[in-house]
Amino acid sequence: MPLSPEQQAEIDAQRNSRQETRRVVSEGMEAHLYTAYPVLDHGFIRVIDYMGDDAAICQAARVSYGRGTKSVTNDEGLIRYLMRHWHSTPFEMCEVKLHVKLPVFVARQWIRHRTANVNEYSARYSILDREFYIPAPEHLAAQSVVNNQGRGEALTGEEAQRVLEYLKADSTRAYDHYEEMIGQEGQQGLARELARMNLPANIYTQWYWKVDLHNLLHFLRLRADAHAQYEIRVYAEEICKVVADWVPFAYRAFEDYRMGGATLSATALECVRRMLKGEEVTQENSGMSKGEWREFQGVLEG
Repeated sequence: MPLSPEQQAEIDAQRNSRQETRRVVSEGMEAHLYTAYPVLDHGFIRVIDYMGDDAAICQAARVSYGRGTKSVTNDEGLIRYLMRHWHSTPFEMCEVKLHVKLPVFVARQWIRHRTANVNEYSARYSILDREFYIPAPEHLAAQSVVNNQGRGEALTGEEAQRVLEYLKADSTRAYDHYEEMIGQEGQQGLARELARMNLPANIYTQWYWKVDLHNLLHFLRLRADAHAQYEIRVYAEEICKVVADWVPFAYRAFEDYRMGGATLSATALECVRRMLKGEEVTQENSGMSKGEWREFQGVLEG
């Protein structure tokens, strides 16, 4: 289960505690505070704290641009302008701190986004729980034949069962040895900081992850994308739901210009102009490589 009874009791106590504040709050985000949302088989995300809202983005932009923003008639219009023209600084005025429980191999992918403050559960001082990510059968897939870092068709039948048995047995055996190496009553035992090296990459870890909205949206653009690995994508999709309630104007602009939009190279844009003039454009006369042409067609076909 994602949360132990003790963790749930602590969260409930925090959620039931109320304090007055003079700062501006986001009602949408207030509803998410101290609520754990399950992800995968044992993971979760929950909002610990946040700063700012849509109005904070606009406030920062108007300080920056002064009189130049008076032509913008409303906050949503200003935010869409900022998003459209890649003005990132105002979005950095908002921050969120998340508590995330996730498999170690997902954490190693996640930490490549080096634009956040992170404090991870320490296996040097504490003993990790016996919790492993075991994929559901529908998420066991073979290597893609066209993408070296992606999945192909799902495994089925005996092949899928064999892989699941390996994952469960290897995880259990590695953790059993981890416990034995740490030592039992009357044994000296191996230091925890050394014993942890025998743990599998699918064991769960936890961290606090604090990031500003600009860098969070960049993370979500990459990790909530359909091409992202499933195990990190489901975390990103859950965070998207929170962000949509926290800064609804900013999130709608993000969906429109980043998630739903596309960036074209100068060569691709010239091909679009030629097509609009009625010219037949092919990969051979486009000036693009086969890979670029395939991606260009994907953008046009949706």
